[in-house]
Amino acid sequence: MKTVVVTGGNRGIGHAVARELALRGCRVVLHARDRARGERALDELRGVGPGEVSLVAGDLSTKRGIRATADAILAACPRIDVLIHNAGLWPSERILNEDGLEMAFVVNHLAPFLLNHLLEARLVEGRSRVVQVSAGLYVKGRPDLEKTPTGKDFHPLGTYPTTKLCNLLLVPRFAARWRDRGPTILALHPGVIRTGLGDRKGMLGRLLRVVKRLWKSPAEGAQPVVKLALDPALEGATGKYHHLDVETPLHPVAQNEALAAGLWAQAQRLSGLDEAG
Repeated sequence: MKTVVVTGGNRGIGHAVARELALRGCRVVLHARDRARGERALDELRGVGPGEVSLVAGDLSTKRGIRATADAILAACPRIDVLIHNAGLWPSERILNEDGLEMAFVVNHLAPFLLNHLLEARLVEGRSRVVQVSAGLYVKGRPDLEKTPTGKDFHPLGTYPTTKLCNLLLVPRFAARWRDRGPTILALHPGVIRTGLGDRKGMLGRLLRVVKRLWKSPAEGAQPVVKLALDPALEGATGKYHHLDVETPLHPVAQNEALAAGLWAQAQRLSGLDEAG
């Protein structure tokens, strides 16, 4: 039975992914920021298929919370076969966390980076597959090493693609880091999906809810994620990006080696990791 960790698994695509994995007989470790909401999601998934589902709660919006979440995952998972970074945030306003960092920058970019490092020994042991749920909007991202971490360049429409691009730029670097060590990493855009991500209040929010009726369901969005997580044909594939379930070359904005190197060094420093870590 494969053990699969799904961050942000209490709703939206993450919840649909957890359900599909349970139907396929996996042991699913569902992560949720809020324990009460996570318990409700867990109740909905109990008895679904031959798989098993358990819960890990943790806040991925602070460095302290990310480290605590990693500890909880390690305690819950003697083995990790697949790690799915699904948790994401699209805020409407600039909010700084306890570390003085902008929230979307932390959840969308720094959290997957730090979790990959904190769980690395377990990932190496399990020759694990890491799946990064990204967004096709990354092509609109414009990271600024000085401004983006603290949201000095915050924009209600621009910060989400910018932080997604920050994360995506580091996928090939993780692939290189893990080459010949066992773990592999893949990223994907799962489609334009009808979830609560990016919901707004007022007239804009009402309009967005109407538009979202035309978008794909979370169950549809889960399918390419599950494929990247479990498809044996992808064994050994690493550092690649998929649009839905089709391998697709990255846009030039995601192939900027100088920016990727700067983001990696910055993430190390902000995470409190030394050069080796």
